[in-house]
Amino acid sequence: MRGAMRHQRHGRRDALMIRLAFEHGLRVSELVVLRWSAIDLVTHELRVTRIKGSLDGTHPLQGSTVRALKRYQRQDGRFSGLVFVNERGAPVSADGFRRMMHRLSEQVLGVKWHPHALRHACGVHLIISGVDLRIVQQYLGHANIQITGAYTALTGRPFERLVF
Repeated sequence: MRGAMRHQRHGRRDALMIRLAFEHGLRVSELVVLRWSAIDLVTHELRVTRIKGSLDGTHPLQGSTVRALKRYQRQDGRFSGLVFVNERGAPVSADGFRRMMHRLSEQVLGVKWHPHALRHACGVHLIISGVDLRIVQQYLGHANIQITGAYTALTGRPFERLVF
């Protein structure tokens, strides 16, 4: 998708939104209200404020993500307020992000992806990478481990410890 993003009017912003949604398992409604005050570019931390009864948390930011955030901040010229705004300075709407994701995924993959798939992909990626289920639960802010456990069905890992 990265190559297709270069040719979009707001490619850098949109790519960063997709990156943060995937890396931190953010819901669209959590992503579009993200503020610069929640991002610490010195300690490389992101304070995630969850919705829907989920648990807030602090996530480490990868070095490449910190660099992308700094580039975006320099380009945009804003150091406070909402991270993602449109050309009029208004917040990027959840519907606007969904439309962009549908358009881009259809262009690149031939299928319309719903942005929530990025959250699921984050959970599956963490489980495949060997991260303990309880840590994945905390990272995604799930109050109930059963919700997190559903991701194991997508990985083939629920049966990996069975030995006959």
